[in-house]
Amino acid sequence: MIRFVVALGLVVLAALPVSAQTVQLVETETLSRTHTGLPPVTERVPEEPYIVDLAAKGRKVGKHGGDLKTMIGRSKDVRLINVWGYARLVGYDEQYQLKPDILKAVDEEEGRVFTLHLRKGHKWSNGEPFTSEDFRYWFEDILTNTELTPTPSPFMLVDGKLPTFEVVDETTVRFAWDKPNPNFLPSLAQARPPFIYRPAHYLKQFNPKYGDPEKIEQMVREAKVRSWAPLHNLKDEMYDASNPDLPSLQPWVLSADTNDRRAVMVRNPYFHRVTTEGQQLPYIDRVIMNVVDGGLIATKVQAGDADLQARGLVFADLPVLKRGEKSRGYTAGLWPQANASAIAIYPNLTVNDPELRTLFRDRRFREALSLGIDRELLNRVLYFGLGQPSANIVLPESPLYSEAVAAPPPYDTDKGNKLLDEIGLTKRNAEGIRLLPDGRPLELIIETAGEDAIQIDALELIKDGWRELGVALFPRPSQRDVMRSRAFSGDLAMSVWLGYDNGIPSETMPPVERVPTSEQFLTGPAWGAWVTSGGQSGEKPDYEPVVKLLEANNTWMTSENAAEREAAWMEILRIHGEEVLTLGTVQGVVQPVVISNSLKNVPMKATYGWDPGAQFGIYRPDEFFFADSE
Repeated sequence: MIRFVVALGLVVLAALPVSAQTVQLVETETLSRTHTGLPPVTERVPEEPYIVDLAAKGRKVGKHGGDLKTMIGRSKDVRLINVWGYARLVGYDEQYQLKPDILKAVDEEEGRVFTLHLRKGHKWSNGEPFTSEDFRYWFEDILTNTELTPTPSPFMLVDGKLPTFEVVDETTVRFAWDKPNPNFLPSLAQARPPFIYRPAHYLKQFNPKYGDPEKIEQMVREAKVRSWAPLHNLKDEMYDASNPDLPSLQPWVLSADTNDRRAVMVRNPYFHRVTTEGQQLPYIDRVIMNVVDGGLIATKVQAGDADLQARGLVFADLPVLKRGEKSRGYTAGLWPQANASAIAIYPNLTVNDPELRTLFRDRRFREALSLGIDRELLNRVLYFGLGQPSANIVLPESPLYSEAVAAPPPYDTDKGNKLLDEIGLTKRNAEGIRLLPDGRPLELIIETAGEDAIQIDALELIKDGWRELGVALFPRPSQRDVMRSRAFSGDLAMSVWLGYDNGIPSETMPPVERVPTSEQFLTGPAWGAWVTSGGQSGEKPDYEPVVKLLEANNTWMTSENAAEREAAWMEILRIHGEEVLTLGTVQGVVQPVVISNSLKNVPMKATYGWDPGAQFGIYRPDEFFFADSE
């Protein structure tokens, strides 16, 4: 339970006082499967652990044990264990409210001073103390060391300045900016968090400021890197889960039994959450991720090779998945996606091609393409009519939703053709394709990451509507890294990807996904690079709607109250709606989630999203457990 106290400009985000003495701690029956020689549970959990009341959440008291099997399409996706584990300094609950988790409490003053209170006695997964020194090491030896961090993350900057940092005592640290930083706490709750702490006791051995220079030099040679800094970065992989020696605070940690085809995660015996019954979480002993070709995941799920699976499954797999339910003892649940649109097309307004750049920056052209998308057809053919036609703006479930802004235009190729004629694209070739001013046919290549066949199917359906506009569409399957690299270089003209991850934002959530604050902004990666690099690379935003997006984002970043933040959000959504910066398709589409009948405490009705939500994360997989099928 959380309380908020407001007095003299101070906001306290804190758990009600609890301690290990308020519950009778019990040992984990199956701990010996993964660990030996550990101290008793009373010495492993913090003095004031995070107490989970399962009954209050409508969940069952579980039992320890078992291996949870799931599949990933590439070995690097092992990092999802740190997404699904979702142990965060502060994190979202199932109602998308921020609450302390790893932290015991946060004091917020005037939106600019944040005092973080740790849990006394909290330990890393190797049993070493987790203290304020781990925050100090990150701030003073990583964040502000240009060899390790050339450019600080934007969430740590206000007016281009870092905060002052103070160690108050062993369990208390303070970050203070001159002006409000509403981005700070929500950033800590992301699916991929910034990790503003590090296991200092482990990483110091790779830092010449603390470690033995000769040993460091030897490790540099063995790692085949140029200096201590890349060695340190290689070992410091809090998110990627690539170093089994790196201590963690997550419920499961990478084990040395991992290889390129099979990743094995074992329970963290020092995890900070316990139930009111005194059981230390997580319940499940091991999480095993098998690397499988993406095209085979649905078939292998049907064969019973997964206990919990959403990754690699798409709506089109549902008939296959349903056929295996009875024989393989699982249920194919349907979780509505949190994306603002299931599929969206992103014109690159910073594309290198000068003719296309000029055309893409004409709102009338983007509006014409949107009018040429038959969203009702897409919904009917691809999603069996279960979704709703959608722009890529925001879902109706969001408190920021406005039908006037977020409603997509009806399919109207007559109106679309008039807009293209108005632009001056009146000449056509013998096939009826409009000609660009330089005489080239208006042929648009839309690149995909090659991870979801339904995106190609959608483009094939959209192709017919655009053909009526005199625009030729050619899908080009690629790979995610290649597609993004081409986007950053300006060679990619258009891409198809998921709609914005956070389709259900509130005014407290950062709007950065819809603003060019990183190279991931596919509507203008070069603008994002310019913002991220402080003007050292990329292109300075010179397109008025995008300049206004950045101004509204700056207003949100410097806001002092909820009304200002809401107004900034509404301006950003208005610009996206009026300017048609992306082309949405269908929203409300469901994500198949296969759940073994023996796996308990997994909700059958839930929302599947990345930020906020961390896919399974906000539903606390550490509380899932295996029991006999019912």
